[in-house]
Amino acid sequence: MRIPLDYYRILGLPIQASKEQLQQAYRDRLLQLPRREYSEKVIATRKQLIDAAYKVLAHPQQRQGYDSNYFVATYGDTADTLTETPPSITEPLAPSIEITNDQFTGALLILQELGEYEQVLNLGQPYLDPESPYNSDPDLILTVALACLELGREQWQQGQYENAAYLLENGYSFLTKAGLFAKISQEIAADLNKLRPYRILELLSLPQNRIIERKQGLQLLQDILQQRGGIDGTGDDGSGLALDDFLRFIQQLRSYLTVREQQELFEAESQRPSPVANYLAVYALMARGFAERMPILIRKAKLHLMRLGKRQDVHLEQAVCSLLLGQTTDASRAVELSHESESLALIRENSQGSPDLLPGLCLYSQKWLQNEVFAQFRDLKSRPVSLKDYFADEQVQNYLEALPTEIEATNEWDAVKVDTVQQNIALKTAESKTITSTPAGAITLATRTDSDTNSIVHVKPRQRIRKRDRRFSGGILKNAKIVRLGLLALASLGGVIFLGFIASKTYSWMQGSKTAPAVLETQPLPKINQPLAETINPPQNDSLLTEATAQQVIQDWLSKKALAFGSSHATEKLEQILVNPTLSQWQKRVNSDKADNRYREYKHTLKIDGVKAEQANRDRAIVTATIEEVAQVYKDGKLSKPLSYDEKLQVNYDLVRQANQWRIREMVVLK
Repeated sequence: MRIPLDYYRILGLPIQASKEQLQQAYRDRLLQLPRREYSEKVIATRKQLIDAAYKVLAHPQQRQGYDSNYFVATYGDTADTLTETPPSITEPLAPSIEITNDQFTGALLILQELGEYEQVLNLGQPYLDPESPYNSDPDLILTVALACLELGREQWQQGQYENAAYLLENGYSFLTKAGLFAKISQEIAADLNKLRPYRILELLSLPQNRIIERKQGLQLLQDILQQRGGIDGTGDDGSGLALDDFLRFIQQLRSYLTVREQQELFEAESQRPSPVANYLAVYALMARGFAERMPILIRKAKLHLMRLGKRQDVHLEQAVCSLLLGQTTDASRAVELSHESESLALIRENSQGSPDLLPGLCLYSQKWLQNEVFAQFRDLKSRPVSLKDYFADEQVQNYLEALPTEIEATNEWDAVKVDTVQQNIALKTAESKTITSTPAGAITLATRTDSDTNSIVHVKPRQRIRKRDRRFSGGILKNAKIVRLGLLALASLGGVIFLGFIASKTYSWMQGSKTAPAVLETQPLPKINQPLAETINPPQNDSLLTEATAQQVIQDWLSKKALAFGSSHATEKLEQILVNPTLSQWQKRVNSDKADNRYREYKHTLKIDGVKAEQANRDRAIVTATIEEVAQVYKDGKLSKPLSYDEKLQVNYDLVRQANQWRIREMVVLK
């Protein structure tokens, strides 16, 4: 059979290679052994092909004849076509060599070493068909699986997450079905787990009519949540995300979910119990209740807030709920109990001349719903919010008129408080942390202090009025309140300039005093040196550096170092990972190489030995790593053996976080 290889590529040489370069390349290729999992048989076959290539190219006459055939195979007989086809349109063809069936796996191995992963899959996968006599060959299975792994990582690097997952899953399937190479299977499985957050974002960002794919994304999310034990759980899902990383990931994916999807997700998660999910459920219930004119959902949101109010100041959220339920007395009382001084000052400012705070609260509620609540849902973010239209809706009016009067409602909420305490003892542990706010918008947990407790309203029982009087007076009062609320919404929103004032509160249940790394970027999520969901600006991050993030930072440095010292001398890449004083030092080295017409090709192996980070300064860390660096140095276009080297070093990297990204400030070689 013929296979798309040529002797120059087998030896890793350009066609203009000298005799000395040919000899050196031959020696190097024999010394570079494949992975130890390969059998002696396939390694011997690989050597046969390398020997055959060297034998032809080392003989001047044979090389001359081979070169002639090589050019014909590559470019065809261009002399006959020059008059018909412009040279710029002539495309090179793929040269090939003839091999025996026994040499097939060895040839695939060479293609694998050359990075021709697609060629390996195109040629090798048909032989793994159940009907093929070669489908149990361990070397063939290994080569195809490794091609799947490497090509999957390339797709991951390019942001093609579902393609990457497809390839990785195929490679994993080949190995597990054959029951071979468990360590490599585990390596692929680990990549699949780390890839899941990226797949979720990619799938959920698809148009809503891509129902099957989006359901797959939701299922992947459910799988992760189950393994972690919830949004604020600490189980190991294999993603490499610490708690703060994962909370940032949840914050990122919210903008890809509809209000119904978020309601179903976070209501279910809040039952674990989960303070974070509880508050996110409030957002979803309020948003959907308002958008779809379903006050029953807003009432449900108020019940969720009753739980959260035991350990956190959520009085403004409670005030908005009460306002939308027509419970003006409850709304005014909740506003007065809030400790959000800036928001309260603006609410009072916009209520001047009124006997209560309702005008300012109407302004607050409308802007909060528009800018902070609706903005979190893909199907609501562009929909305008109007309190006037809400209260004018007949369905809303009918529901509000049927609600109990506020005296009865007050007792009802008191009963809910007692019932919540009695029936949800498990909340004491799960809600021993509160969620606090940062300007960045990340979701983070902070330890509860004593001052956080008992912030719930305690209302003394009032004498219940007679049922007949209550029914009569309550109906009239309700109608009057709804009319007034509608007029307030129309007048205050139309006649008063609203000053933005909700940044400090709205995300207090989704932001934190100790935000994280992933990406999910992650860091960020562990995306092979790239941030998660680049279309979404990541929130600020002040978590301690983790070993997973350290691995990515140092790997990113090694990749950018290879580009900077490569044939294109991409010096600008250094600015993406280094800061002074190290940056200027490495820039000088690259410029020196460029001036000397010298470039390098690197191969690196990285192992993180330790990470030292201190609570006192979360933006600094020391990473100790062992680096094996193989460098082929080219001078004037020719490989320079004396300048090339293979070294194993242990290095201390002094890292500093700037603009939410880790950078290398200094490097010290230890040994």
